[in-house]
This record gives sequence, structure tokens and C-alpha cells, in this order.
Amino acid sequence: MAFECIIYSKEEGIATIKLNRLQVLNAMNKQLWMEFQQALEDSRNDPSIKAVIVTGEGRAFSTGADLKESKARPAEQYRDYLEELQEASRKLIYFEKPTIAAINGYALGSGIELALACDIRIAAEEAKMGSPEASVVSSVTGGAMRLYQDLVGPAKAKELLFTAEYVDGREAERIGLVNKAVPLDKLMETAVDTARKIVTNSAFSLKMIKKGLEMARGETNLKSLMDYEVEAALACVASKERQERLETWEARKK
Repeated sequence: MAFECIIYSKEEGIATIKLNRLQVLNAMNKQLWMEFQQALEDSRNDPSIKAVIVTGEGRAFSTGADLKESKARPAEQYRDYLEELQEASRKLIYFEKPTIAAINGYALGSGIELALACDIRIAAEEAKMGSPEASVVSSVTGGAMRLYQDLVGPAKAKELLFTAEYVDGREAERIGLVNKAVPLDKLMETAVDTARKIVTNSAFSLKMIKKGLEMARGETNLKSLMDYEVEAALACVASKERQERLETWEARKK
């Protein structure tokens, strides 16, 4: 599978999608979004893959939309680009396997939106994150209007979006925008270590839990959610893998 805008690799049950448009600090164009979706689909269909890491090549995660392209883009083409962006973000938000954003540098605009769409965010301490849309007469996409509020609360989300100011990794950790901030030279090690902890667990359980967590965010009422929790638990305990893991669990306690 040959790509121009990303680097895609798989190892030890972990797929890594690395944004790779170095000349523009991994700014996003339609091709990048299409290639990202192809890699995501391959990860989804590969039963050996249990977790996906998204990161950037070089000194940026992504600086967002490629503004040089957008300046000359007719309105209809811009709609086409935005719909491709939204589809990629939607697929990532609802991806059935756990995803980790390893934010290595600038994550701006649709770059931070891509990270927000992941389940877990680990940032380099010196990484710069933010949404500059209000300063360039644009608006946020990728579900960020909800995702920001889910992570940092409505008031802080408004502050970040209205001021268009950036935060570094340490501040992002403090306000809950990322799970943790680490030195840059420890970033991928930390992301891979987190992914390895995930891949030791049941892929079926992870899928069921992640689906339930999405339902719990407000897409269903509490009664329906609790009904789902019963069915998910029953589906897990009825699986062959459940019995095998219980035997291993019991053996570890002896």
C-alpha cells in the first residue's frame, strides 16, 4: 500500500499512521485525508491490529489545512474538501479500536481536531496546540465543537476557541486537553508503551467498551445505555476468549 502524504506501518498489534508532508509542516490536503482513511480502514480490517497511533513526521503533528491550497479553492471544491475532512474525522471518532494521538509538535486547526478525535492524547511538553480559525475568518470542524467541551468544559472551550490562543503540552495536560505531556524524546516511547498495554487486552472487550462509552456521551439515554451494558457484558462472558483469559487470570493469582 503506497502513500504520498502519510507513512503507514504495523508492528506488534499496533498500527502507526504518521502524517508526512514535511515541506508544509504536515498541513492537510484532500489527498492526505483520503490516504488517512485508507490506512484507518486497513487497520480496522486487520484482526492483528488492536490499537492505532497517529503522529506527525518532523517537527509538527499538523499545522492544519493547507492554506495555500484553500486560497484559490472555489466554494464547491472547498465543500468537497470539508466533507472529506468530516468523513475522516467521523471514521476516527467512531473507530472501533482504541486510538492514540502522539502530538510531537504544532497541532493547529484541523491538526488539533484530528488529535481530539482520538481516544487518548499524549503530547510533547513543547508541542503547541490550538484552533486559530477565529483569527483567519474560519470555523472549527471535525466535531471539535463538542470534543473540546467534552475534554475541558464549555467555559474553557469557549476561551480557547474565541481567543485563538495556543497552549503547550504542559498546559494542555493541566486543563485536560491531553492525557499527559512528556519530553519530546520520550513521546513515541510513551505512546507505544500505552498501546502495548492496550493490545494485551481482549479486542472484543475493547470494541464493546468503546461503543458503550460513545453511547454514554449523550447519543442515547441512560436506560438504553444500561440495557446495552448488560448485552455487552453477556456477549463478552459468552466468548471462548473469556474462558481462556479467566484460566490465565486464575493461574497468575496462584
